Amino acid sequence: MRFGKIGMAAAAAASLVSAPVLAQASQPVSSVARTSATVESENDLEGGSGIIIAILAAAAVIAGIVIAADGSDDTPTSP
Repeated sequence: MRFGKIGMAAAAAASLVSAPVLAQASQPVSSVARTSATVESENDLEGGSGIIIAILAAAAVIAGIVIAADGSDDTPTSP
């Protein structure tokens, strides 16, 4: 019974490993040729909000430094 489970597990593992290899080998090599598309106009992916995000990030860093370097005396009064 134990050898049957081991054999089934080995067969399942072998089929999982070999399935992608066999699927790739079944495609003819001539159909794999790739061509590039022509670009008519570029996208404006910047959006102009990059400066706003940079300013907000700088403000957050400065606020963090101010909060961390706050000179409040919160030490305990007991000796």
